Amino acid sequence: MNIPGFQRHRVPVADGVALHTAVGGTGSPVVLLHGFPQTHLMWRHVAAGLADGHTVICPDLRGYGASDKPADADGTSYAKRTMAADVVALARALGHERFALAGHDRGALVAFRAGLDHPDAVTHLALLDVLPTLDMWEVLHGATAAVAFHLYLMAQPPGLPEELIGAAPDLFFGHFLDLWTRDPAAIPGDVRAAYLAACREAVPSIVADYRASAGVDAGHDLDDRTAGNVLSMPVTVLQQDWGAALGYDAAAVWRAWAPDLEHRTVTCGHFMAEEAPDEVTAALRKLLAR
Repeated sequence: MNIPGFQRHRVPVADGVALHTAVGGTGSPVVLLHGFPQTHLMWRHVAAGLADGHTVICPDLRGYGASDKPADADGTSYAKRTMAADVVALARALGHERFALAGHDRGALVAFRAGLDHPDAVTHLALLDVLPTLDMWEVLHGATAAVAFHLYLMAQPPGLPEELIGAAPDLFFGHFLDLWTRDPAAIPGDVRAAYLAACREAVPSIVADYRASAGVDAGHDLDDRTAGNVLSMPVTVLQQDWGAALGYDAAAVWRAWAPDLEHRTVTCGHFMAEEAPDEVTAALRKLLAR
């Protein structure tokens, strides 16, 4: 499947790694990064809505979809720093030294890291339904942390999580597509099947992505927090009301990282680019005008 009207490319971004990417529209560049357990298809509505005024670039992250899935020999292949470098290399390969960047879920963590590591490249930053990795671990505690059981499962050393998830991948990944969607019609059967097929073929790399968040990614965030590094570009954050559910001030968490912040709580489910694409598109357009 592909986003209608978009052209598919396979773009080398690192040694032995190329990203499957859909590109459409004309104008200033906007890169859209998908989340778990999805592919670039999650942006199909928003991408079409932005394409009349922007060049819209929608890759499958490394380890996901039709992009390459390198082995994680040293624990850094799926560090968000590595994946953020992929995104910058992708944009440059397509002719864009500077670009706006939006990410959802796992893609938002990559986008967050890109904003910190590559402030000269990222002009505007949108982050959908996520907290920075370090803050995420800090707000999870007690019985409420059960909502994030998958984070703990995939943080385990190589072997067990891959075996458990690989034994019933459709059940595992489908659980999140069902649980996190308030409007099931937002992810129709053919799209759901495409997501499951993609995840089924990517269990080791998806686990490696999550495992990095329990180690190297949290370390990178801590280094930046200790150094006082913040996001220098305009930032928009759209989130469900996780702060109320887990007992923290979500806007305050983000304000510590993003001085130029617009934080909004949404009423749709986690997959907001599919459940509320007009709202997300409008928020991105407003961000790009800042």
